Amino acid sequence: MNILELHHLKKYFATQKAVDDISFEIRQGGIFGLLGPNGAGKTTLLRMITGIFFPDEGEVILDGKRFNPLTDIIKIGYMPEERGLYKKMKIGDQVLYLARLKGLSRNDAIQKIKYWFEKLEMQSWWNKKVEDLSKGMSQKLQFVTTVLHEPKLVILDEPFSGLDPLNANLIKDEIYGLAQKGSTIIFSTHRMEQVEEICDHIVLVNLGKKILDGPVQAIKHEFKEHKFSVQLNSIPSIILESPAFHVAEERANKFIVRINDGYKSNDVLKYFIEKDLNVEGFNEILPSLNEIFITLVEGSKAAARPFQEMEA
Repeated sequence: MNILELHHLKKYFATQKAVDDISFEIRQGGIFGLLGPNGAGKTTLLRMITGIFFPDEGEVILDGKRFNPLTDIIKIGYMPEERGLYKKMKIGDQVLYLARLKGLSRNDAIQKIKYWFEKLEMQSWWNKKVEDLSKGMSQKLQFVTTVLHEPKLVILDEPFSGLDPLNANLIKDEIYGLAQKGSTIIFSTHRMEQVEEICDHIVLVNLGKKILDGPVQAIKHEFKEHKFSVQLNSIPSIILESPAFHVAEERANKFIVRINDGYKSNDVLKYFIEKDLNVEGFNEILPSLNEIFITLVEGSKAAARPFQEMEA
């Protein structure tokens, strides 16, 4: 079942097409990555999903129904990149106030706050003020206020910003836990290695348009370059030459080979076996999301340039 569907969303500011006819679907219970460079349209998309902006065209379907910001916002937890906490307010009072705004009773809110404060080692923070917290501590607090009311859809914009590795792993474990309990996570970040580790499915946007949409592993296979890592048990005494592949990189007894058109990985292994070379490791090298991201973003910029010049 889809928790969220975007149908042909458009949002223009003056002559700028911030979001230009974007559609995609998000299944319930997964971790979804929304990627794009600065100015790609990610924030505008998130603001339309949360009802902060209304689309100029298109519609947002949340939990099977057309999204109504006035009644459906309670189903969403949104942690924006720009923090919105009251700096002079005591932390305990602030979290309680925000929980009540999300529909929790005072008793339920206090119980859930105690649960999360203990879980994230924040028990001593109740009477502190936000202005007294470090950036990383503020980030943990913002995360708690986002998930406290147990929303169906959790939107996290750069959730690891300012966190040390220990606390980043702590929040990461909680994200996995929320997904396992049925919440759906939209994870927006510039850190490709985090997306590759955490997300099941991604959408890449640039210049207001969607340029990539699919499961992470399927995308990596789609953009593979037929490169393999070959580890031998010793440095070969012969020059490696074969019509099946060419050597792209060589480091002592480890080789990166690219398979030529018309050949398969078994042809590479057959070559080494026939040469009586002992293969200790043979692994396909898939491109990282960062490499795919750079290739597609640079490609979309190049494709847009002729149209921009014509308009000028």
